[in-house]
Amino acid sequence: MADWRIINVELDERTILWRSADIEQERRIAIFDLIEGNHFAPQRQHADGYAGPYRITLSVAEGRLGIAIHRQDDTHLETHILGLGRFRRPIKDYFAICDSYYDAIRNAAPSQIETIDMARRGVHNEAAELLKDRLVGKIDIDFETARRLFTLICVLHIKG
Repeated sequence: MADWRIINVELDERTILWRSADIEQERRIAIFDLIEGNHFAPQRQHADGYAGPYRITLSVAEGRLGIAIHRQDDTHLETHILGLGRFRRPIKDYFAICDSYYDAIRNAAPSQIETIDMARRGVHNEAAELLKDRLVGKIDIDFETARRLFTLICVLHIKG
């Protein structure tokens, strides 16, 4: 019986140089929410019919995202590599708007915070759709899973 979900997420810590407290909190929330509810279905059929659940490791190297997929027992199944060129702008925009959002939380009126948060969600949603599109034929994911994975991809891009 298929169990199309992620049960564990690891980030390749070698690619992360620095995280603020705000970003660390975003990472924790994204991983918690992802584990609590996700749809993650690699499209490659495995000889033994393995169909989840999965453990994944995300990494970024040389402008590419690596998604290493493992069985529940941590045996490696496959790795997908995605070029991140099309994500540069959404990642940059997301960081900029998150900085504005965190600053607004500390200093702005509620209406300003709401406006910035709406813009932040818009950028996040567009990037999630882009990620879903880039994974077509490789991994089937739902929108909420894509949003949380995009957050984690952003964490991997922090350079300090």
